[in-house]
Amino acid sequence: MRRGIATFGLDYGRCPPWLFKRMVRLARSIVILMVEYFGPETFLERLSDPVWFQSFGTVLAFDWNASGLTTTTLGALKTALFGLEKDLGIFIAGGKGKTSRKTPDQILQKAELANLSFLQAEKLTFLSRLTAKVDSALLQDNFQIYHHSFLFTKKGHWAVIQQGMNTDIKKARRYHWYSERVIDPTLEPHQGIQSEVILPKVLNLTSKKSLANREGIIKIVSEKKTLQSHVIKLIQKTNEGEKQLTLLNLTDNEFYSHPVLQETFTPRLEKSIQNLLQKDSRSLTDVLMTENVGPKTIRALSLISELLTGAKPSFEDPARYSFAFGGKDGIPYPVDKITYDKTLNIIEKAIKKAQLSSQEKDETLRRMEENVKI
Repeated sequence: MRRGIATFGLDYGRCPPWLFKRMVRLARSIVILMVEYFGPETFLERLSDPVWFQSFGTVLAFDWNASGLTTTTLGALKTALFGLEKDLGIFIAGGKGKTSRKTPDQILQKAELANLSFLQAEKLTFLSRLTAKVDSALLQDNFQIYHHSFLFTKKGHWAVIQQGMNTDIKKARRYHWYSERVIDPTLEPHQGIQSEVILPKVLNLTSKKSLANREGIIKIVSEKKTLQSHVIKLIQKTNEGEKQLTLLNLTDNEFYSHPVLQETFTPRLEKSIQNLLQKDSRSLTDVLMTENVGPKTIRALSLISELLTGAKPSFEDPARYSFAFGGKDGIPYPVDKITYDKTLNIIEKAIKKAQLSSQEKDETLRRMEENVKI
């Protein structure tokens, strides 16, 4: 990337077939070369890096400043590896829209191909669902997840690349996970969150600054009487006869802007509370993976935790602007020349080995030189 900053404008339409075919061929060559040199786990780690992924997509020739780079690059990669997954040791499930909902079934199918046990396969499907819930319920940034790709290897290493959209501001942002960097999937688990915009207020229960609030949530859920008295009793009929989740006797102005205020108490929210009452939840993961628990339930529990314990959640947006190899002026950090040259060398070799015409190879090399120039 020329300046190391990615933009994520929402775009519409489809990638032209002639371009997609070339992206598939080039992606296949790069993956084969990288797996040959470094192994599947290293390729997965590189792909889970937001900047490397952005550079990879740009080299494949998709628009560097559009949300489609994510969906099209992963679509091309999935197509490129079809039939080669077992040999290369890299498996991809999921995709955009309706395809993302097929992710669990695809993981089970591909896990069998990878000779993983049923328990290992079940664990991967659980992680797929969990990562999606974390980025939609624990991290509430008003970006709706619409693309979810889950990648894994024969050794059980996994990565998640998913993207959300905010139609109000016409922007997208991308969330990156890599298993070997994740200690607790609910606590600052991301390799990075790539976004063009930083929002002023985001409910971020994945932040370490929210630890006390998180502990309050677990305490509330584990004490059934507390959960009943402070959640179920918050249901009141409005003058119009509709159920609302409101705060009783709340005079402290400190809470006036919390997003849970004036929430509609839907049957789904009511069901989620009932499910929590019946379940033994000992961790935030247990709470999050309870049936029907979503953003509304998490917002309500976070607010009750704040009211009872005084522990505020973090409202800082965890997204960051992305820099590739540092800046020439040392901002945000000096250029890492060794990593820079090594990355370019790998990609150059892959391009030269690709089954492309001389003209196509020259054009790809030219594009790479232009887009990673600092």
